[in-house]
Amino acid sequence: MKKKKRELLTEVELEFMNELWALGEGTVRDVLARLPEDRNLAYTSGATILRILEQKEFVTSRKSGKRHIYKPTLAKDAYQYRSLKDLSAKLFDDTPASLVATLMNDEDLTEEALGQIRALVDRRLKNDTG
Repeated sequence: MKKKKRELLTEVELEFMNELWALGEGTVRDVLARLPEDRNLAYTSGATILRILEQKEFVTSRKSGKRHIYKPTLAKDAYQYRSLKDLSAKLFDDTPASLVATLMNDEDLTEEALGQIRALVDRRLKNDTG
């Protein structure tokens, strides 16, 4: 059962989790209502996706009348961190500098974004050295 905790989300599961993270908690209908109109997912499909997320231990549910109210068990930033660690391990030989170097080569990075990155690095260096 421990392995399940390390799982990454499929694209549709992540889509649902993003809505639940934004809502805090919600029913199948709450989540479906937040999806783009052209998404057009059936209620039963939404219910199935949320049940799978519960089996994978990404959400918990409680009953309120006939409805189930789903709530994330994992914070979004914790999942972002897990996903990046996984990506770093698989694509960048677990070398964070390679991952960052690839991002830095993005020509769409603005001077403002680069300044923010520099500030984050400076802050981290300052904190690590006391």
